[in-house]
Amino acid sequence: MTTEFDLVDTDDVDSPGDEWEEIDVADTEADRIARSRDREFSQFRERIKDADQFKVEASVFDDATFGALYKLVQDGHIDAFGGPISTGKEANVYSALGGRAAADTLDTAESPEVAVKVYRINASDFRDMRGYLDGDPRFDGIGSKKSDIVKAWVRKEFANLERARKAGVRVPEPIAVERNVLVMELLGIDEGRAKRLAEVHVENPETAFEVVREYMRRLHSAGLVHGDLSEYNIILHGEELVVIDLGQAVTVHHPNSRDFLERDCHNVAAFFRRQGLEVGDDELLAFVTAGEDD
Repeated sequence: MTTEFDLVDTDDVDSPGDEWEEIDVADTEADRIARSRDREFSQFRERIKDADQFKVEASVFDDATFGALYKLVQDGHIDAFGGPISTGKEANVYSALGGRAAADTLDTAESPEVAVKVYRINASDFRDMRGYLDGDPRFDGIGSKKSDIVKAWVRKEFANLERARKAGVRVPEPIAVERNVLVMELLGIDEGRAKRLAEVHVENPETAFEVVREYMRRLHSAGLVHGDLSEYNIILHGEELVVIDLGQAVTVHHPNSRDFLERDCHNVAAFFRRQGLEVGDDELLAFVTAGEDD
């Protein structure tokens, strides 16, 4: 049976987000909670530290991260933690059951499944993050402090997801952000984690390509360039293709945005050429930027 990939309907799409939204990296409530260490927080911290799925994550869960998780639980975004979905140099992703606030955001029944992405404050690649932050007008004035860079990155990912959704791009719906922790819709889980486009047999590559290139065009029209788009950052969720990992996405005003866009076009075109389609890098770039002022 041939898969007919669904495309997000634009009838209910809002106008693109504000190109110049401000992103604050000042201390959050999580930092205050970690500093005060009241009895309830201390008990929460010990329960999480003793949980099997978190025992080896000392490099991820510093006190302020525990504070962020505690605040997200108190605010109803997380009800119960599950196990790890993926681990990486910059972040670990865990499954969880969302609380009342998450259910309201997702407009679903109580305790929806959510993904909890925890960024490492001592990320080994934090210098690489600067290449995507420097030149983005939303992050003018970000210094060299590791915690500020990581907090900026997480808030950037949240803002990018919101803007992408408003533009009609199918991405995980962002639910909440607190310091270095992002809570979002959990999608595409099959036998432990989402299947990437690179990992599945694409039964209808023509339709899949049309969906991906349209999402690239919508993202660009909303003032964003993914910056790392390939078959490894697109997952299959039922009949939908979902774009993920928007942390590095930059605005079109970033000095390297054109280079990033050309790289995205090459990666996507090359993948679909391997699926038997006649797709050129320049052809895809022209489609994505159609109507753009010179």
